[in-house]
Amino acid sequence: MSDTVKELKEKLFNNRKNGLLSVDDSTFSEMQNYCEDYKSFLDTAKTEREAVAAAIKMAESKGFVEMEIGKKYKSGDKVYVNNRDKTVAFAVIGEESVESGVNITAAHIDSPRLDLKPNPLYEEIELALFKTHYYGGIRKYQWPTVPLSLHGVFALKDGSRIDVCIGEKDDEPKFVVNDLLPHLAAEQSKRTLSEGIKGEELNVLIGSLPFKSDEGSELVKLNIIKFLNDKYGITEEDFLSAELEMVPAFKACDIGFDSSMIGAYGQDDRVCAYPALTAILNVENPLKTAVAILADKEEIGSDGNTGLNSDFLRFFIYDLAKMQGGDGTVALRNSRCLSADVNAGLDPTFQDVFERRNASRLNYGVVVTKYTGARGKSSTSDASAEYVASVRAMLDNAGIVWQTGELGKVDMGGGGTVAMYIANLGVDVVDLGVPVLSMHAPFETTAKFDVYMCYRAMYEFMK
Repeated sequence: MSDTVKELKEKLFNNRKNGLLSVDDSTFSEMQNYCEDYKSFLDTAKTEREAVAAAIKMAESKGFVEMEIGKKYKSGDKVYVNNRDKTVAFAVIGEESVESGVNITAAHIDSPRLDLKPNPLYEEIELALFKTHYYGGIRKYQWPTVPLSLHGVFALKDGSRIDVCIGEKDDEPKFVVNDLLPHLAAEQSKRTLSEGIKGEELNVLIGSLPFKSDEGSELVKLNIIKFLNDKYGITEEDFLSAELEMVPAFKACDIGFDSSMIGAYGQDDRVCAYPALTAILNVENPLKTAVAILADKEEIGSDGNTGLNSDFLRFFIYDLAKMQGGDGTVALRNSRCLSADVNAGLDPTFQDVFERRNASRLNYGVVVTKYTGARGKSSTSDASAEYVASVRAMLDNAGIVWQTGELGKVDMGGGGTVAMYIANLGVDVVDLGVPVLSMHAPFETTAKFDVYMCYRAMYEFMK
């Protein structure tokens, strides 16, 4: 008997649907618990340095130790390498040789923000401010009137380092970039949206109390630097060797009456970094060596010695292979990678920039992105059909809900990930991550279901 139209459609069409329609109570409970821990991680790890510190602390509690070059490790051993406190790589040694290939997940832990300039502190009309240089692709108009906190380090000439975090606790002051009131913004309103706030107008208000003296000028600035000197022992010159970042001060929270989504700063790409991290922490005795790398500098091109355009990952794999007498180049050629990065979720208000048939949606599961890039696939690795097929099989066999997506319509723009840098090492790689609404904004939104499916996918890949 021939199939009915309905049966043929079920058999032959791509019938992916909202994953929450079929999720069972047990999975739903696991998802909720997982995302509570994820929200705590977001609040703890707002910068790349904080993310590395938090990741290492979690890893050491699971038995990971710092890798010793030249030491031989056996199957099941867990090691990590800390690269300048801004990138970290973890490995669980597999039963097979490293030379036979490793399974790599790679995410980035830097996010768009406002960095302080080398000489940031100044006073104007008896108010103290910081000059900033924005980091990554931000929409500048989104950053004024948002409560900000200060994170980072002062590196001193004596070799010591002072960690800074002000504005995260409820009883701590916050900081802010000001904007014009609408009553006086007639000229500003004539600017294009991209120039509504200019880079040099992203100045952070940090104080107004003058040092109690009738002598001299810049008394508010003096009072601020005295506060910093009393608290941290630093002088104005110490800003020259500091890395200080202004990030949104609010906490991660549930979004919606149904609490089905998460709102927070920095979910691009910590929404993928956290699943990659927790997945490798739960891996025990994998067949192939499992590697997770959390990297810096992706938002500005992955350059520098803590970005994935450096040789850090290459030499990490080389060192793992060398300890077994193997060839690192061969190991890389036999390796596979999930580039753990986000995709743009289809936004109901701004659907015109998406091609709906190839757009990722919230609650449809983890997103497999075959290629990123801009317009004519510029700056992308474009995963092979064979590798995508193997990832499809893995996800389906494990019952993981997944979807595919592109980053908007072909001529609308685009973006890149770390995938192409890993592909340049000879590794099979495809992007896999979570759809995000309001990507690169001070406050981004994701769906809890997609976050949990991302973790499931990472764990299945590495186990």
